[in-house]
Amino acid sequence: MRFTSEQRLDDGVLEREFTLGDIPGVLWTPAAASASEPVPLILLGHPPLGLRRMYPRLVGRALQAAADGFAAATIELPGSGDRPRWPAVDQARADLRRAMEAGEPVGDEIVDALVLPLVDKAVPEWQAALDALLALPEVGGPVGYSGGVISIGVRLAVVEPRISAAVLFAGSLVPRAMFEEARRVTVPLHVLLQWDDEGNDRQAALDLFDAFGSKEKSLHAHLGGHTGVPQFAGDAAAQFFTRHLR
Repeated sequence: MRFTSEQRLDDGVLEREFTLGDIPGVLWTPAAASASEPVPLILLGHPPLGLRRMYPRLVGRALQAAADGFAAATIELPGSGDRPRWPAVDQARADLRRAMEAGEPVGDEIVDALVLPLVDKAVPEWQAALDALLALPEVGGPVGYSGGVISIGVRLAVVEPRISAAVLFAGSLVPRAMFEEARRVTVPLHVLLQWDDEGNDRQAALDLFDAFGSKEKSLHAHLGGHTGVPQFAGDAAAQFFTRHLR
């Protein structure tokens, strides 16, 4: 990990951009974080739209995490932002757009081609980032995962024992193979669902929630479209992490 820039934000939160090999990322730590008092960490997932585009939302979530006493970090997803393009995934995205614009069902082949390669490549990168982040003296466990592509969150929750709890954002573009992985998830889960999400198959989201093997899991459904998540939903997610990462 190599830090490339830093700045102080509100309440003394330190924002540092870094690279991990050729992968860009950002780390936010609260002012109180130190080698003598390391803080828990939340990994901030996001859709594959690029860190620059997602930065306003990410920094808002990071400042909330810092106010609760947590560090937060994110990395650029494969094929997104300034990373090299990924022709196969770009083609799958184009196929998805064509199907949705034509009002056609999005078939399993499109979903698998779009999501499975991303999960296979992104999850090891998240694990490598976690190795580097937890090596910093001011960052410690436990670790939470929040948001982003739900299939990445599912895979991480299955294969990464350092993740103690996860907040997942329900979405319908979930390969059928991920339902079997969901049955192996055992960490506490807090799942957000926008009931009227125009791009979400509500029943598919409910079926995935039902598949999760966690003994503690809660579904928080709110009226409204994809971008209509109410502020209090974020507050509830923050309280979930405070319960499980403290």
